[in-house]
Amino acid sequence: MEAVIRTTHLTKRYGTQKAVDNLQMNVYQGQIYGFLGQNGAGKTTTIRMLLGLIQPTEGQIEIFGESLLKNKKEILRRTGSIVEFSGFYENLTARENLHINTRLRGIHKQNAVEEVLEIVGLQDETKKTVGKYSLGMKQRLGIARAILHHPELLILDEPTNGLDPIGIKEIRRLIKALAEERKITILVSSHILSEIEQLADHIGVIHQGKLLEEISFEELHRRNRKYLEFQVSNDNKATMLLEKDWGIYDYEVHDGGHIRVYSHFGEQAKLNRFFVERGLEVSKIRMSEDRLEDYFVKRIGGGTIG
Repeated sequence: MEAVIRTTHLTKRYGTQKAVDNLQMNVYQGQIYGFLGQNGAGKTTTIRMLLGLIQPTEGQIEIFGESLLKNKKEILRRTGSIVEFSGFYENLTARENLHINTRLRGIHKQNAVEEVLEIVGLQDETKKTVGKYSLGMKQRLGIARAILHHPELLILDEPTNGLDPIGIKEIRRLIKALAEERKITILVSSHILSEIEQLADHIGVIHQGKLLEEISFEELHRRNRKYLEFQVSNDNKATMLLEKDWGIYDYEVHDGGHIRVYSHFGEQAKLNRFFVERGLEVSKIRMSEDRLEDYFVKRIGGGTIG
């Protein structure tokens, strides 16, 4: 599979602080690559380097197999992007705004504006000025502008940030359609775990400027393990009994008396009776699997989730 984006030892320093530290990123053709990290982890700095908006302190960037430093103009001609909020002339309509961009980009294709407005679902909103658009509509218009020139690569920095649930759903649907129907490779950054989980087929986890891991969701789900979870009144006593009487050592203890047992599936009733007979209160039993949030917390060594 061909790498559309490849970075080698990519580093960006501001003074003595490393905003991005030795990043080794690989985004392959046809992927929706979720660039996942907390706010301030280095996502936007990385994206700005990929788009040539700022220069790396060290390292190399290759896009479409070419050096960004040496072939920036040609690479960006094949790339669309949204970085931070999309600015428009709010006293003009969507069509008028996009026609300005066709002239700036030298796009001469007839109906280019009508085509992208239909793709993003704004074809019936063209009489309204952009100042009257909702935030979600503005973001869809931003994507329309980003794909006016039919890019092969689309880079989106936090495209659902600040949107309501309906707006998030619309952007998610649009990104999937662009990847599936238009065959655009897409890099999308977010700190919202649930969005990346529903959208991307591969993820890269960045924390404090370092790329901790790249993994496909297929592999992530394969790694995820089923478990039985018990909430008990005394987790120390419960784990001692599990080891002594059941020979169970493959478990985890979580806050609030939660114990996850990674074996003995189908025996939750027996384990429950065992705990109760030995004087423990069991307030909850469930069977579940690790989620992306569990994976993310483990990779960054704890901390809060955006």
